[in-house]
Amino acid sequence: MKIVLLIFFVCFSLSFAEDVAKPIPAPSVSRKELLIAFLGGEKNVSNVKIVEVILEKRQGASLHLHPCDTIGVVTQGTITFQIEGQAEQFLKAGDAFFEPENARIAKFNNESEAPAKFAVFYLLQKAGDPTVQVLEK
Repeated sequence: MKIVLLIFFVCFSLSFAEDVAKPIPAPSVSRKELLIAFLGGEKNVSNVKIVEVILEKRQGASLHLHPCDTIGVVTQGTITFQIEGQAEQFLKAGDAFFEPENARIAKFNNESEAPAKFAVFYLLQKAGDPTVQVLEK
């Protein structure tokens, strides 16, 4: 009888251990495409500089350009964005944008009463290359 109980206990313990050892499925990873940017021609990008920018309420950038392709993602607030000669775009948190190399940026404004933040990725040929050139109107 002791042997039967011992066998039963071992079998029961093994079946319980098997249940405990089963991995708990992890939540699936979610991916959302934000932007596809055509860089054009042959680009020699060897460095990426990432900067967080904060525009205070009602603050905007002057007319400017980037001597490199620039990609960004709004992380807080809303921004009015316009490449010279194109329609305005209204960006909110989670929206991505692309500023082609040497495109004149006519508007990049926080029109709201709260700060707006965005992360900008400068695609540089080499470390230390300039990232912004302010222009006269």
